[in-house]
Amino acid sequence: MVRSHQFTLAGCGAICLFSSVVALIRNVTEQLGPVGGAAMIYSVSAFILILTVGLPKLSSFSRKYLLIGGLLFVSYEMCLALSLGMANDRLQAVEMGLINYLWPCLTVLFAVIFSRRSVSWMLYPCLLLSFFGVAWTVAGDSGLSVSRLTDNVQSNPLSYTLALSGAFIWAIYCNVTRIMASGKNAITWFFAATAVALWLKFMFTNEPPMQFDLPVIRDLLLAGLAMGGGYALWNIGILRGNMVLLATLSYFVPVFSTFLSAQLLGLTLTATFWQGVVMVSVASVLCWWITREQASSQPLQEEQA
Repeated sequence: MVRSHQFTLAGCGAICLFSSVVALIRNVTEQLGPVGGAAMIYSVSAFILILTVGLPKLSSFSRKYLLIGGLLFVSYEMCLALSLGMANDRLQAVEMGLINYLWPCLTVLFAVIFSRRSVSWMLYPCLLLSFFGVAWTVAGDSGLSVSRLTDNVQSNPLSYTLALSGAFIWAIYCNVTRIMASGKNAITWFFAATAVALWLKFMFTNEPPMQFDLPVIRDLLLAGLAMGGGYALWNIGILRGNMVLLATLSYFVPVFSTFLSAQLLGLTLTATFWQGVVMVSVASVLCWWITREQASSQPLQEEQA
């Protein structure tokens, strides 16, 4: 029993680390550049995973899982990191993080579509609530209007597109890899592939050379630890910890992430922003609750983001 509690605490630790990722990625990319900073973070994360999780033989995985799962994973992580790094300011970066957390609801939706299950009609209003929460946040304190929402998105269409695309990609990844992975996890290889992809992109960008000093190195190590260490702890938690508790807590990551991002980035968020965050989290919990009887003992997202 004690050991079970330890594994559950490991999963809770992973949730805390995941919640800090948005702020830490933004902090590093401000200092090292959107692409170069992301490449450094994923390089450090991959190294941490090699030390903690290990580097399993590629021959132990199916080619389909490596190719399709790897492509989806790398695409998602690049969308996430670049949307945060290319945001116009820190507040917009937190918005990108919230858009990213549409993926729990989308994961449930794709699970229903792929399995062709019958599901309560209440699922669809909950999905709309999650998107409404994001729109409410992005529109700002002036109130929700199409013109205001369009103006904000047009201020940085690339970041908004990357963030929204990432949410859809991760939802597909969670469903596809459940079928193809056969209970195995190539997360270390996927992180290494993400680092390589970002370094290749960095070679074709005009970002200035990266300058390192002690504060930058400290922030880089923290971001790498949050990413790599978070996945390592989550893997421990979902294998041997209290899955019900961890699954429930994971749906409140948007709230935890927004709170930590505000603290770490020195932001004061408005009531309107928090209302949108709460809508997204509530919608995630409701989507899970509505489909809980059809789901297996594992939550619909096997890996956190």
